[in-house]
Amino acid sequence: MLETERLRIDKFSVDDAAFMLTLLNTPSWIQFIGDRSVRTLTDAQAYILTGALRSYEQHGFGPYLVKLKTNGQPIGLCGLFKRDSLNDPDIGFAFLPDYAGKGYGFESAMAVLNYARETLGLTRIIGVTLPTNHDSIRLLEKIGLRFEGNVRFRADGKESWLFGSPVSKL
Repeated sequence: MLETERLRIDKFSVDDAAFMLTLLNTPSWIQFIGDRSVRTLTDAQAYILTGALRSYEQHGFGPYLVKLKTNGQPIGLCGLFKRDSLNDPDIGFAFLPDYAGKGYGFESAMAVLNYARETLGLTRIIGVTLPTNHDSIRLLEKIGLRFEGNVRFRADGKESWLFGSPVSKL
């Protein structure tokens, strides 16, 4: 679907369940995004079906699988999410620990933002993260989003920080 210098970014399929199972159970996912109670391959397949695949059908976008271009190794996800409680689509990303901090988040997020603007015609993208997720905050700022305020939308009731893109910047 998308390519960068080092990455391929594709839609998820149920065949990616083993990778999704691993990603959803990393300590950083559980700490900053939340425990999704996905414990088996069957759970991961259902998560993909009711999450990514449903989002592609309903909104024309969703989370995308990020793979290394050199060997096809899945390393994370980056994509757009439409949440009922938020007016604009938000960009989200998560990477396996071995691939965090190597610029893959920035590279994939910029590709997704360009896709959102050029292909999907979106004029505003937001990002939400916990105030304690300093790596995510830095990445949201690096891709051009700016802090706009606090928002509560998580099932656990935790307050998140909302970052937005000015319409003219996206």
